[in-house]
Amino acid sequence: MVKLVIHKNEAEQRLDKFLLKYLDRAGTSFLYKMLRKKNIILNGKKAEGSERLAEGDEVTLFLSEETLTKFRSGKQSVPAAAKPTGITLDIVYEDEDILLINKPAGLLSQKAAAEDVSLNDAVVEHVLRGQEKQERRDAFTPSVCNRLDRNTSGLVTAGKTLAGLQFLSECFRKRTVGKYYLALVAGEMKEDLHLVNYLVKDEAKNQVTVYRSPRLGASRVETEVHPVGGNAALTLVKLKLLTGKTHQLRAVLADLGHPVMGDPKYGNKTLSGWLRDWSPYRYQLLHAWKLEFPELEGRFSRLSGKSFTAPLPAAFAAVLDKLELEVPNG
Repeated sequence: MVKLVIHKNEAEQRLDKFLLKYLDRAGTSFLYKMLRKKNIILNGKKAEGSERLAEGDEVTLFLSEETLTKFRSGKQSVPAAAKPTGITLDIVYEDEDILLINKPAGLLSQKAAAEDVSLNDAVVEHVLRGQEKQERRDAFTPSVCNRLDRNTSGLVTAGKTLAGLQFLSECFRKRTVGKYYLALVAGEMKEDLHLVNYLVKDEAKNQVTVYRSPRLGASRVETEVHPVGGNAALTLVKLKLLTGKTHQLRAVLADLGHPVMGDPKYGNKTLSGWLRDWSPYRYQLLHAWKLEFPELEGRFSRLSGKSFTAPLPAAFAAVLDKLELEVPNG
């Protein structure tokens, strides 16, 4: 027999989902059979599997050691990402459920290959560092929610608990969170724009093509562009991301004829070379600057109507100083 007490970071999920993670080699038919036969019970009572777990719930498995060994891979005990990464998180906000982190340019949000070190690894290390060594870590692993391109800096959100990750995911899915970026782009821009475009991604090249009318297989995207200041050669723009697709801002701005400075994929190589000659910044000048949460009730009401900003990287700020451009107040 094994008795599992549900921790805060495992709450808010269905019992059957929890069991499929804990007994990761077992199929659903086996789990439902064990539930029917009361070999798995919840809080001392028969369970269906659809129950929503809460912190402090007790899941009891009347299974032999042999059965547990058979249906558990053993990989869950300590996530590999909990190992030291050497990354110091620049935390903008933290509570018991979520993290807002200012990601540096050059760091992956999540692994692209097994040997990579990512922001996600550092999040797991940060959250699990304070937990007791004997605490179970198999039913939920902290994770980043939204991603930024490797060479884009700025705000990334992460769920410390399942409830936190679900909350953030729902906010992004419903597009209730305001997402604002700052970018230094080529050329002069003076007018506000509300853009509707259609993106088709080439998976092999990891690159998107922008269209201005619907295309078969294309994703519809919306972007708001607000020029902040600049000159005939360069403009600082504030961008509101109304959708969230791969390379959306970079590709759409390039299609307008105003590519992000320093962008190696969609940018102007001549202008990017000129920028590198006098600028200390070695990444694209695009920064996930601000998040605005909607009016909220319930568990996450503490975030209701709040906004959070991530300071620009020092070298990015130095570029703006040289151009005598100021970051907007709001």
